[in-house]
Amino acid sequence: QIQLAESGGGSVQTGGSLRLSCTASGDTQSRPCMAWFRQAPGKEREGVATWHLLRGTTLAAPVKGRFTIRLDNDENTLYLQMNSLKLEDTAMYYCAVDPDDFFGATCHELNEGAFTSWGQGTQVTVVA
Repeated sequence: QIQLAESGGGSVQTGGSLRLSCTASGDTQSRPCMAWFRQAPGKEREGVATWHLLRGTTLAAPVKGRFTIRLDNDENTLYLQMNSLKLEDTAMYYCAVDPDDFFGATCHELNEGAFTSWGQGTQVTVVA
């Protein structure tokens, strides 16, 4: 089981920025597909962004142009840079790994059921 630990959440005003971090165990070949999900109060969890070993990165429509996802191999850390934050970005943010999608066929689909390792989450609150 891959261990994941998120950090970097907090409270920020609209228009502000935060950078979330997800430190992961194992090497990149053991976690070829990594993603950020989020869950707002009273809503279902939704995918935000993916990083794939071979396929690169994808971003969900609500965050395109504002968020970026990056993996630092040396630090074994997945980052989510969030800029121009909106009230609707308020949520618990989770890091997750799909260890089986080595060729990147499904990573970008952000199918929760495929992700078998999850972190505990970090809270992001955007205030007016």
